[in-house]
Amino acid sequence: MERRPGLDPAVAEVRRAVRTCLEGRSGAVVVALSGGGDSLALAAAAAFEAPRLGIRAEAVVIDHGLQDGSAAIAGRAVDAARGLGLAARTVAVDVRNSGGGLEAAAREARYAALARAAAETGADAVLLGHTLDDQAETVLLGLARGSGATSLSGMAPERRDATGPAWLRPLLAVRRETTAAACAAEGLHPWHDPHNSDVSFARVRVRENVLPVLEAELGPGVAEALARTAEQLREDAAAFQDMIDETIEDIVEHAEAGISVSVAALAANPAALRNRIVRHVVDSEFGVALTRAQTLEVARLATHWRGQGPIDLPGCLARRVGGRIEIVARAAS
Repeated sequence: MERRPGLDPAVAEVRRAVRTCLEGRSGAVVVALSGGGDSLALAAAAAFEAPRLGIRAEAVVIDHGLQDGSAAIAGRAVDAARGLGLAARTVAVDVRNSGGGLEAAAREARYAALARAAAETGADAVLLGHTLDDQAETVLLGLARGSGATSLSGMAPERRDATGPAWLRPLLAVRRETTAAACAAEGLHPWHDPHNSDVSFARVRVRENVLPVLEAELGPGVAEALARTAEQLREDAAAFQDMIDETIEDIVEHAEAGISVSVAALAANPAALRNRIVRHVVDSEFGVALTRAQTLEVARLATHWRGQGPIDLPGCLARRVGGRIEIVARAAS
């Protein structure tokens, strides 16, 4: 999209990102709107671009009910969206902390509500306002946890679950300062979530403390470099997944109450592929994400067999039976 004379550069950048994301799509989309600067800039760009592409867009504001006045805050976000020309509504959710932390519980409730809203609207996609800065923070958090390449690959620009809408992130190449400038240029007044300044959250500490120090000590461009790293790792992860899918067809068989893998074939693969196969098989069959240590222990049943006994894993166990590694439900063993 060529910039029109007089159009603010920040507004033009955000609109261009949204247009690129929406081109070639049809039907309806839901815009996830919190009222913050990133999602408000996204909503404004979607309100401008979607009608020009023949796409119906609706803003959905999730009220988590986690702070006083949340309903009023959500109402102001709905009013802002309607002022932009978008259909808009609030969806209240019940956030129950199931032990994984309040932040994770709120995220799970939010995504479930957005998926339901998309289904009710007949939308095939949900637009999310994550920016390049969010991506850089995600990569740093994954690095601090010692996560593998899949986690370090950050957030994908487009992701689709087995069921439900596509999750689209048009602004992953746009800086947070750009969305703030776009809101200012369009006379929009973002809501500033106090949780975004609460240093009890690891992501806030990364945003407020870690990234600024890295920029100061290493020079500008650290956030962009982290985002590029995530993009490269997503490419690697996609290539590995294709290799895993091809390999599994030849080496994996169903076993009673579980699944089995050929020892010889697993051992013949390079470690990077072998370990990914182990993690993928266990996750697909039992919904369990293995740690690095657990993955290596299972792989050693193929590469360093010394007669060791079954390996206890969450909800299942792995054991060597002849020329195969069986991964079965613990009760069945």
